[in-house]
Amino acid sequence: MTDFASLTRRGLLKGAAATSAMALVSAPAWAADYPTRPVTMIVPWGAGGGSDACGRIISALLERRLGQPFNVVNRTGGAGVIGHSAIATAPADGYTLGLVTVEIAMMHHLGLTQLTYEDYTPLGLMNADSPAITVSSRSDYTDIASLTEAIRTSKPGTFKASGTSQGGIWHLALVGWLQSLGLEGNHVTWVPSEGSAPAMQDLIAGGIDIVTVSLGETKAMVDAGRAVNVALMGSERASSHPDVPTLIESDAGDFSLATWRGVCGPKDMPQEAADKVAAALAEIAVDPEFVDFMNGRGFNITYLDPQAHEQMMAEADEQLAKTMAAAGLIQG
Repeated sequence: MTDFASLTRRGLLKGAAATSAMALVSAPAWAADYPTRPVTMIVPWGAGGGSDACGRIISALLERRLGQPFNVVNRTGGAGVIGHSAIATAPADGYTLGLVTVEIAMMHHLGLTQLTYEDYTPLGLMNADSPAITVSSRSDYTDIASLTEAIRTSKPGTFKASGTSQGGIWHLALVGWLQSLGLEGNHVTWVPSEGSAPAMQDLIAGGIDIVTVSLGETKAMVDAGRAVNVALMGSERASSHPDVPTLIESDAGDFSLATWRGVCGPKDMPQEAADKVAAALAEIAVDPEFVDFMNGRGFNITYLDPQAHEQMMAEADEQLAKTMAAAGLIQG
């Protein structure tokens, strides 16, 4: 997958300065007044989840910098298609933006939509996270070794997992992990959900055995002692959770994956407005309030400027197509 750590180092060091400078020297006079009315920020996932939390803190800090309300609207459904479509088809005037997530690199391969990353104006990547493997604190398997062994020796369908819709990024994470164990991708039954929050509730209620979502999305239940993160599907441990081992170091599968969230507008958004939002996002990425918010919830800050953001989305589309093909998830 994309080397987010390397991209972050390059993008943050040169992206913030470059984007801010471009906004200062090239924007025409009217851009200084943008926005002159409230802006809608569409989040394609449900309230209470990780994307919703990221969308709301970004919107609050954009509002503070740009002087108009940035109103978050959750447009859920269709495995992310509804919200992503609402962003792409909105008037390209700068007054509807959205949080575009990794699913945009997957949905069209699943045959759910014709939308791709090319239908948006990238304004800045803000976050990238690897999924955790999380179980209830009441589970019989509260470490990755015992869970992996139980899954390996179980009959297909014995265990159930959730975290997002069928074919979503967290489902793909489960499939990739199972394949790295030499199992079929459906050895653990996937129970679709409209996001991490309902999946975590189902885990605690005993309806499923495993959740594969980001560390930040499990934090509330883990902090309350009701859930346990047993492993991370990343190339290295997360700085926010140094006690959670990776699958690779635990000899529990040679697999890693990352999801991401970035702010975009519709395609052909006015350059002047795009520059102004992008400059604000570059500032937000290093704003202590944003850093504290993200770190406090276990979200990894990964900032890329608009050009690097677009390049990353193109690379992710290509890479996920290959991964999904290997998992038998490509449609059409």
